[in-house]
Amino acid sequence: MDAVPIIDLGPWFHGGERDRAAVAARVDAALSEIGFLVVTGHGVPAADRAAIRAAAKRFFALPEEVKYRYAATVGERGWLPPGVEANGYAEGTATPPDLKETFAVGADRPTGDPFFDAEWFLPNVWPGEVPELEALLTRYLARMKRLSDDLLALCAAALGLPPGFFTAHARHPSFTLNINRYPPLSQLGEPEPGQFRIGPHTDFGTVTVLDRQDGVGGLQVHSREAGWVDAPWVEDSFTINVGDLLAHWTGGRWTSNRHRVLPPDPSAPDEELVSLIFFYECDPDARIEPLGPPVGRTAGGAAVRAHDFLLERLDAITLA
Repeated sequence: MDAVPIIDLGPWFHGGERDRAAVAARVDAALSEIGFLVVTGHGVPAADRAAIRAAAKRFFALPEEVKYRYAATVGERGWLPPGVEANGYAEGTATPPDLKETFAVGADRPTGDPFFDAEWFLPNVWPGEVPELEALLTRYLARMKRLSDDLLALCAAALGLPPGFFTAHARHPSFTLNINRYPPLSQLGEPEPGQFRIGPHTDFGTVTVLDRQDGVGGLQVHSREAGWVDAPWVEDSFTINVGDLLAHWTGGRWTSNRHRVLPPDPSAPDEELVSLIFFYECDPDARIEPLGPPVGRTAGGAAVRAHDFLLERLDAITLA
């Protein structure tokens, strides 16, 4: 498979047993081969995402000295300025910083365990200059968690497992929503050699739910057969991909695939894109035992604690 498939989730949510089985089989094939799919029929209103983008753009347009009041770094809540993240380091490749700025929110309901709460359940930061962001993003986080749990139930069905196989380990999960602004070339100037809007990397958790805009400098996914290929863009869709933790959990059956976001292109010097990226994980204290054959592809994979597995990867991409 050298292209990212487009799958309608409508039959999964609203169809009969045969319809659901057909969707699950397509999901298994896609995640085994390329680790990505584009989904329609997900039920999340486009107007919700449009309202978030509009509010986020008002925040990103604030003077830099105002945004620095909310400055944070990778894994924290608030504004991640340009220069603090280089995703290529996740592969061990020294790359220039990613060409983006980010506003990050996430799970903020404490577990009561200070060790985990200090890393995964920090309070969200809400800029007073754009007060509508709090209500918009609070609702969106709840909606993305429900959709991600639905996707994990679909993943379980795709492997012939009980519906709650994965979600049993996501009773108090960590998750993050990054709103990424990719500035235009006319603002940035020429990128450095090897510099991307987001450098080549894999994601770290279970599933990623991406709402992106169509653009020249967009998302590419690595194909074993064809190298880097453009991910298809479909109106009112989400792009879904497997993270390292879920790939490990499935005993290597599913692919946590490399992907990147291209630098701004000279053919579109004023192109500015905003992506909403929801990274779903699981309970930080969850002990993840890789599935062996016949579901998994390999036997004897090491059990991991989600906290340790994820933190190692987050630390690798942090520049400041």
